[in-house]
Amino acid sequence: MSDQEAVTPHAPDADDPQYLAWRAAYEASKLRDVPFETMSGVPVEPVYGDGPYPGQYPYTRGVYPTMYRSRLWTMRMFAGFGTAEDTNARFHDILRNGGTGLSTAFDMPTLMGRDSDSPWSTGEVGRAGVAVDTLADMEDLYSGIDLGSVSTSMTINGPAAIVMAMYIAVGEKNGVSRAELAGTIQNDIFKEYQAQKEYIYPPRPSVRIVTDMIEFTSAEMPKWHPISISGYHIREAGSTAAQELAFTLANGFAYVEAAVAAGVDVDGFAGRLSFFFNSHIDFFEEIGKFRAARRIWARWMKERYGATSERSLLCRFHTQTAGVSLTAQQPENNIARVAIQALAGALGGTQSLHTDSYDEALALPTEKAARIALRTQQIVAHETGVTNVADPLGGSPYVEWMTDEMERQAEAIFAHLEDLGSGSLLEGVYAGIENGYFVGEIADAAYRFEREVNAGRRIIVGVNEFTDGDDPQRELLRIGAEVEDYQLKRLADVKQQRDGQAVAAALAAVTAAAADPTVNLMNPILDAVRVYATLEEVVRAMEVEFGTYVEKAII
Repeated sequence: MSDQEAVTPHAPDADDPQYLAWRAAYEASKLRDVPFETMSGVPVEPVYGDGPYPGQYPYTRGVYPTMYRSRLWTMRMFAGFGTAEDTNARFHDILRNGGTGLSTAFDMPTLMGRDSDSPWSTGEVGRAGVAVDTLADMEDLYSGIDLGSVSTSMTINGPAAIVMAMYIAVGEKNGVSRAELAGTIQNDIFKEYQAQKEYIYPPRPSVRIVTDMIEFTSAEMPKWHPISISGYHIREAGSTAAQELAFTLANGFAYVEAAVAAGVDVDGFAGRLSFFFNSHIDFFEEIGKFRAARRIWARWMKERYGATSERSLLCRFHTQTAGVSLTAQQPENNIARVAIQALAGALGGTQSLHTDSYDEALALPTEKAARIALRTQQIVAHETGVTNVADPLGGSPYVEWMTDEMERQAEAIFAHLEDLGSGSLLEGVYAGIENGYFVGEIADAAYRFEREVNAGRRIIVGVNEFTDGDDPQRELLRIGAEVEDYQLKRLADVKQQRDGQAVAAALAAVTAAAADPTVNLMNPILDAVRVYATLEEVVRAMEVEFGTYVEKAII
């Protein structure tokens, strides 16, 4: 029997409309040219169990009818350190070794909207990611990379509009129009107030920037995802799986409400919202979380927000293995942790995946460790057979119960936020930020977990049990002071060579746009970065109108 003739093993009634619809979609799809069989040569079906099937509402079993039979997840490896040239070399190494997407990490000054020559930046330039001050850095960062053929993700939030504008400008310089650029910018400012704390402006003007980016990309960048709504950092801060799920989706619904209020049609943008989840070490809990996320998003978008386009109902997500689960003790153990977490992401139906390097609890990953992390994904994809069948754990009583339980807990949190917002999730999220609800819930969950570890009730191998053996000295990637010296000189050179009058005029236009809520900020920001205004200069230009945010102390 050929792949196209495959039928589900329960021999469904030929009149079952769900099965017939799924089969028609499956047969119309182009499949990868690989044997869909076990290592022993036993053919396997594309899906097992009852409907709804993959690609069918509410998409619990997957967003596409064929899932990985047609296309594997994007192997998007996170990279960023030192100078733009340093990271560019790592990008080329990732692509040479089979990576299929790039994901960019920026250093702390860049994430906070500060230039490398700011007093706030001293000692941090290039250490936790790549330093980007001006368009010149962005040009070097993607030098020799065809932006028309590679998908790029950029993990940045407060200054996201400025960095995206720089990326657009690099594309223009290389003959790639903004309509051809494919990728994602994180741009999830709500989770900054809730967990990561890399905010600049108060929440409401920050959301105005987000909605301007949604409007801009909806009109001009059809291949671009303007937000990656991120539970990853919420989980890294110590939340439970259910809190990660609920806070992330609540933030997503809040962005939908904000964009609709700004006059953008829900089906004009919702299909290009994406999500970013953590894959932690509790294997079945993570799979249940992923399955519940798809089901909740589809139902709420259809029933509450009136989305009619199928793409608007799809919760498509990137997954990263849990950095917080990595241990500095016996770090080679992290290779096993990452493999298990990557497998959970694949079984949960992720659309792209980043696997952490085993040495990241000690320093930025070495080239060798990053290659092992990529090879881990490739082993899961090409050797384990899990890509042959969509939702292979679907129908398991435990997995189905876990999916339902994740949904139940998430719905309880949504109800609380609706009460806070008098029926609006957007207002509920604003209120939860202001009254400390999110921060308090995450802190309580993190405290409970740490108490269990410290009491020995939860075993962390190599940390509080099985600790015998001395760890050898190992090679680490270290960022020296020469990186900061180089970046400061480069920034000074750019400032000296640019047209100062053009920069001043462009920054004044950004401030004027910030003062007028009817003006979309993206075009003035684009004009500013094209004349090599720095990241911090553009941030300050908006700060004039928006002010800065200071978190209230919650006791």
